[in-house]
Amino acid sequence: MPHSKSVNRRIILSSRPVGVPTIDSFMLENFSVPAPSDGQVLLRTLYLSLDPYMRGRMSDVSSYAEPVAIGEVMVGGTVSRVEVSRHEDYHSGDLVLGYSGWQDYAISDGTNLTKLDDQAALHPSLALGVLGMPGFTAYMGLLDIGRPKAGETIVVAAASGAVGSMVGQIAKILKGCRVVGIAGGASKCQFVVEVLGFDACINRHSDDFPQQLAIACPKGIDVYFESVGGAVFEAVLPLLNVHARIPLCGQIAHYNDTGLPQGPDRLALLTRTILTKRIKMQGFIIYDDYGHRYGEFYQQMSAWLSEGRIKYREDIVDGLENAPEAFIGMLEGKNFGKLIIRIA
Repeated sequence: MPHSKSVNRRIILSSRPVGVPTIDSFMLENFSVPAPSDGQVLLRTLYLSLDPYMRGRMSDVSSYAEPVAIGEVMVGGTVSRVEVSRHEDYHSGDLVLGYSGWQDYAISDGTNLTKLDDQAALHPSLALGVLGMPGFTAYMGLLDIGRPKAGETIVVAAASGAVGSMVGQIAKILKGCRVVGIAGGASKCQFVVEVLGFDACINRHSDDFPQQLAIACPKGIDVYFESVGGAVFEAVLPLLNVHARIPLCGQIAHYNDTGLPQGPDRLALLTRTILTKRIKMQGFIIYDDYGHRYGEFYQQMSAWLSEGRIKYREDIVDGLENAPEAFIGMLEGKNFGKLIIRIA
């Protein structure tokens, strides 16, 4: 939707959702475009990343980051263009990766901004996906926590998504593993096998999903990259091998839960399995735990991209005003690939 360059549209959190967020959880506001002071830049948002972690920021519960306050702009990673600079390190026209959130314009003092290099500038939205937080999550979680070995079986939840799609490809490129994906629907599974190169992909909506997963993993599961939880994790659990590793970066199946799952027996089954099979299960927050290694990841992933060894898919939605609906759809699994809002 065209809008005046003198207006800054912002999407704020208008109410805390109970369970699944609705359109009424958000509100679109119009403000004047702010002017930068000395040492600041005015950023024009080009692309906004939508990611599952944002659901947690909408709730006022203890977590690794502060929740979004009612009336404040929704958080989010962004690629922006410097419109006006009063900062010695930035010039008008520079493309930067930052954290401006769900709005057209933002002021920054340069903290937490990263200039895009020439490769990223050719396709700026990749800085929010394969070259950004999702790719980084896949790379470090698999290699540092999963530690796959040649010939092992790797199972990847949400295999067609921004993180899962990278996990499987890295396991194939570096380790020559058998990689089995799990995805929501036949078309996503077809993409995971035919385009991404996984050895198999199981549709989690299938009536016999646990049986299909067991057939696809005849030697059991050595590494399970977990981002889903729920019925997917329940199907994986009995197939885990002794000394299996589970990098845990999210549990999207539970983000809308209003209470703990019923039945203490489930926790007992999990802990017993972890004990008897000596399983390593480790949660991680990518920039908190591995931020100092981003350069290592970026150099390697950039090389793979330029060599054509990494495939990716973006699900781009036009218009800031469409972010709430797209975000709600993502929590329901409606996106196909890295979900990005194209704002300008």
